[in-house]
Amino acid sequence: MTIFLALVVSFVITYVSIPSIIKVANEKNLYDLPNEIKTSHKTGIPTLGGIAIFGGTVITTTFFIEFNAIPQLGYILSAMTLLFFTGVKDDVIPLTPRKKFVAQILAAAILTLQANIRITSLYGLFGIHALPYGVSVAISLFTIIVIINAFNLIDGINGLAGGIGIIVSLTFALFFFQIQELGWVIFTIAMSGSLLAFLGFNFANKIFMGDTGSLLVGCISAILAITFIENPKIQAQYSNSFIPVFTFSILIVPLFDTLRVFTIRLANKKSPFQGDRNHTHHILVDRGLAHWQASSLMYAANVLIILLAFSLQHLSALLILACVLIISLLFSLVPALANKLKANNTSKQTVQKQAVEKQEVQ
Repeated sequence: MTIFLALVVSFVITYVSIPSIIKVANEKNLYDLPNEIKTSHKTGIPTLGGIAIFGGTVITTTFFIEFNAIPQLGYILSAMTLLFFTGVKDDVIPLTPRKKFVAQILAAAILTLQANIRITSLYGLFGIHALPYGVSVAISLFTIIVIINAFNLIDGINGLAGGIGIIVSLTFALFFFQIQELGWVIFTIAMSGSLLAFLGFNFANKIFMGDTGSLLVGCISAILAITFIENPKIQAQYSNSFIPVFTFSILIVPLFDTLRVFTIRLANKKSPFQGDRNHTHHILVDRGLAHWQASSLMYAANVLIILLAFSLQHLSALLILACVLIISLLFSLVPALANKLKANNTSKQTVQKQAVEKQEVQ
């Protein structure tokens, strides 16, 4: 009943808050305007949906969770609040990438050094077990920052970051429920309810989550991922080397798309942080799919890969990782190949048309 109430309360808080946020954004002209990369909307759209997501998640969390259930909760809320204000500032008056990165480092440091949310071992993956403290901190900082930015990068079409955030949080909630970690279950459900309320407005093209929302979703996803890997009850139920690989599979859409896009940019001798439309979701939309169709396809891919990885848990972790990466690569190549075929067909049709026109002239 508590879990259900947490879901309802977070949903209602976010759902009720968003119309007021839209009204304020309209009055103060706080819009995201279309450009050469963001071409999905023709007019300005408010970008402050993350404020409602933050409110629904934090209010529900602090109301329903006893602090002894999650001893690090105070530090977690501090890191989330830091990213919240960073996101709001960037959504209203854009920050330089350097300032945003500094804020992310500070938030990650709070989580790693104060909350002690860090990866202490690779549990036999690549033959590596316990990590020295300094290496553990460095890997944890890197992991948190990568996941935060991965969600920020996939927030390019309506419903994608929010929907993937729901899939990620509900997957972790299921496993935390199995081991009776109810504090963590409520924490994940609080974000899920808020994101679910947000999606209704987002798919209607009324509001975006902005950096406020994507930084928050990325931060919570990173916290859940590391906590899941390090939980001794989870380790008692599953092969230790399987757990980090399975966690990667849960986060496969944001992590693999970020890896793929950065690789393409570096191969083209461009900055990995230079925006373009090479993301899988952009390619799907450019192929003519509606936002809800492209997002739904990527939801399905995420769920299928999670199920595949879990079903293969009896295999070696490296083999599971290879399968997940190969399938993710194949999925990402489909829209790109379709784009190339379409371009080739268009070129052939143009050449044929020019040849016909030339013969008619002659």
